[in-house]
Amino acid sequence: MAQASVIPPARAVAPARLAFIDNLRWLMIVLVITMHAAVTYSNMGRWYYNEKAQLDLGSRLFFTTYQVWLQAFFMGFLFFIAGYFVPSAFDRKGSVRFLRDRAVRLGIPSLVYMLVIGPATIYYLLVTKQPGYSFAAFWAHYTIGPSIRQGGTGPMWFCVALLIFCAAYAAVRVIASPSAGREEWLPGNRHVVLFIMAIATATFLVRTVQPIGTAIWNMQLCFFSQYVLLFIAGLHACRHGWLLLIPHRFGMRWLGLSLGGGAVAWFALLITAVRMHWETKSFDGGSHWQSAVLCAWESFFCVGVCLGLIVVFREGFNAQGRSARFLSGNAFAVYVFHPPVVIAAALALRGFHAPPVAKFAVVSAIAAVVTFGVAPALRSVPVLKRVL
Repeated sequence: MAQASVIPPARAVAPARLAFIDNLRWLMIVLVITMHAAVTYSNMGRWYYNEKAQLDLGSRLFFTTYQVWLQAFFMGFLFFIAGYFVPSAFDRKGSVRFLRDRAVRLGIPSLVYMLVIGPATIYYLLVTKQPGYSFAAFWAHYTIGPSIRQGGTGPMWFCVALLIFCAAYAAVRVIASPSAGREEWLPGNRHVVLFIMAIATATFLVRTVQPIGTAIWNMQLCFFSQYVLLFIAGLHACRHGWLLLIPHRFGMRWLGLSLGGGAVAWFALLITAVRMHWETKSFDGGSHWQSAVLCAWESFFCVGVCLGLIVVFREGFNAQGRSARFLSGNAFAVYVFHPPVVIAAALALRGFHAPPVAKFAVVSAIAAVVTFGVAPALRSVPVLKRVL
């Protein structure tokens, strides 16, 4: 899926409204909710609140598999989708308007989260342990201290990163003089394999200095090689019309390989790791061969799933009824506002005695229903109308 040139030619054809892409986008955002609910009970990952539940072996295997498989593709896929719409938007608007619109669309929700939603969420967790603590004092300390830089963006790191990617694209487009026109060209198996190898190699190299679990300004750079390359792939997908041209058999073959072969490889690696008592940190990064194997598996799984989902949704879910339009229209608002809802649901269920996996499922469902339920009201707030 990669080309020698990073920048597609100018005048990319503006994509028509693609219902299957809208459906994929809201599905990925629902998966974001489930990921944060999973971290709440697995204690594997960065999140505001962890229940510190005791996990039996089955629960640990479930959460490890679910989170690793999901992390392997879902955020990268969102960057791919975002990249797909960038060239045509730039061509229609020009560099100044393109960057201004992106700054408004991505920057304002990020600031709202950093200055309102994030501090309010943390304060809510704080007062459950220290009643009477002043919100004004907390907010002042939070916004001028290191906390807002270290994790203040919360899940809005995605929008901040996307804004940076768009600015980089605009800068190169201004400097470069790409040729006009649209060229239909499809990647073959060789290109897909080379793309997988590029993601795996770059990810391994980054993780030698930024292993899993580390972050800079709330950006987990250990995953950013995938994000950058999939964003670039999205640019080329727009230029070459890949989303509509990828053959059914090609996409389904890679989906089958990633799910079938990927599952066999994953569980073989998991069983071997348990039997050999390998340290978890050897998979997180550094110059360990275990890290290289995990990077290769993630990249293979990611690309195969992304190719397969494009074909499956294009051919099976390329329409929207009333419900799908509602989910699609409110998905971004759900992404912005879901953290306090997930946390509130988890706190409400603290006294509910059930296995962690069951509580994860219940919290995921409650958070999805509540956030989609209140999203229309949030989108009606004057300051948020334009950006949500």
